[in-house]
Amino acid sequence: MMMSEENQTPDADEIISATHDPAPQDNIDDASIIAKLEADLAEARDRMLRALAETENVRRRLEREREETARYAISRFAGDVLTVADNLRRALDAVPAAAVEKDEFLAKLVSGVGATEKNLLQVLERNGVKKLDPTGQKFDPNFHEVLFELDAPDQPVGTVVQVLEAGYTIGDRLLRPARVAAAKGGPAS
Repeated sequence: MMMSEENQTPDADEIISATHDPAPQDNIDDASIIAKLEADLAEARDRMLRALAETENVRRRLEREREETARYAISRFAGDVLTVADNLRRALDAVPAAAVEKDEFLAKLVSGVGATEKNLLQVLERNGVKKLDPTGQKFDPNFHEVLFELDAPDQPVGTVVQVLEAGYTIGDRLLRPARVAAAKGGPAS
């Protein structure tokens, strides 16, 4: 390669002649270089698309985890509040109906406690906590805890005949199983 002496840079003609030789061997090399570059480009495109897909999967998983965390964040609090709901129900069940009919003050008290219980259950339900009432349903170990069995000849075996403590779900998860009595006698289901 010849360089002009004035500025010691290569001539344009020298650069062109050094890089472009129309020999057939160079055409084969150019084709293989192009094929290799296209393969590299396809591989890079594939890696980029896989990275984008993985990024999207991570984003979706994090969004789902964030939603679940928000949905189930009140689980512990709701579990603690359930004892309040249970105590309100026990208070209502402890008052004899005959006493309520005779005493106007007691009737108003029972009415107020009942309204409070109803309001508490509505607040829980607005926040995704739902009460289970499995009376008459087939025993399901995923939602019920059998405390004892009762003779109930008119009920199929394994049917819930009495709910001792209500169960609750939050979203699609069990917050607390219903504690129940199941039928031990009667026709097969």
